[in-house]
Amino acid sequence: MLPKKLQEKLNQRRETNALRQLKTLDVELVDFSSNDYLGFSKNSTIFSRAGEILKEHNLEQNGAAGSRLLSGNHKLYELTERFIAKTHKVAAALIFNSGYDANVGFFGSVPQRGDVILYDEFIHASIRDGIQMSHAKAYKFKHNDLEDLERLLAKQDEMLKHVQHDAYAIYVVTESVFSMDGDSPDLLKLVELCEQFSAQIFIDEAHAIGVFGTGIIDDLGLGNRVSRLVTFGKAMGCHGAAILGSETLKSYLVNFARSLIYTTALPPHSVATILASYQHAVSDSKLPNSALKKLRENIQFFQAEIKKQQLQEFFIKSDSAIHCAILPGNARVKQISTEFLEAGFDVKAILSPTVPTGQERLRICLHSYNSQNEIKTLLSLLAKSLK
Repeated sequence: MLPKKLQEKLNQRRETNALRQLKTLDVELVDFSSNDYLGFSKNSTIFSRAGEILKEHNLEQNGAAGSRLLSGNHKLYELTERFIAKTHKVAAALIFNSGYDANVGFFGSVPQRGDVILYDEFIHASIRDGIQMSHAKAYKFKHNDLEDLERLLAKQDEMLKHVQHDAYAIYVVTESVFSMDGDSPDLLKLVELCEQFSAQIFIDEAHAIGVFGTGIIDDLGLGNRVSRLVTFGKAMGCHGAAILGSETLKSYLVNFARSLIYTTALPPHSVATILASYQHAVSDSKLPNSALKKLRENIQFFQAEIKKQQLQEFFIKSDSAIHCAILPGNARVKQISTEFLEAGFDVKAILSPTVPTGQERLRICLHSYNSQNEIKTLLSLLAKSLK
């Protein structure tokens, strides 16, 4: 029996057509919903290679049996972290159980009392939760608005000018690809701006890894100028996450990140799958018909088809695998999502309060395995529904 005030909160969700429910689909739908951008979650080569890695290292066991600081730090962790760090050309990588754990661990331990965190207003919920655990002051800046960020940096610089410089730190946090919009900030200008004010930079690359090779940060050559999060549950097709940065940062997180210290480590099979997925991504990217090449072609085709179907006014501009059509109102967007479902397409409606009221949307995720005919049919159905 729920307390009355909790039941009222559930009732309010029902009344606003915003009640979340867990659903299992019994029919095979065309996937325009999952984050499996490269199809790695069902890749048989990765699956087989993970098993080979376990046998090679005599780790045929089901669980880690403890936290990483107790019995759970099996040898695959070190091997995988070295491979990830080498791939991204950074000093160190530290694997966490999930992107949520990594963000909460970083922001709950790194920013200190007297520090300041400046974050994009659309930042992921896991970072917001981590910020709430921090003793630092936090202020949001307008989405992807570097002028607003500069205003806040200048304001903090003025307020702290009488404080000894090494007595505080300013942290700026954003995403390289935003999960609910699919858009990106001008990261090169953002890093240059932050460096003018000696601010620390943290970039969440969850939805960029795999879609933009090893990430937008690597593409721009900014790897040693920022700290960042990479996750494995999207394009990498498995589970877990890592924070990339210096050896000193890694050591600090091992000592103070509670979401790492006080949880059972990932089982060997999970870490073997991460390593197999990274190895496959590196080798596949060199092939002329790679999954990444197919995905990029589908993104370009989708963008062209939006123009052909005259749907530009509904879509947020995006060069990523995430494309969102803004269709205000929970009832409206749920209805169109249901129409897609009946036509055999899995497209999710994103409702308020997940996004602000009036910003409800269809979130369309593109994959390497979607056909151009499926993309064309999907957008034709959308155009018909909107008419």
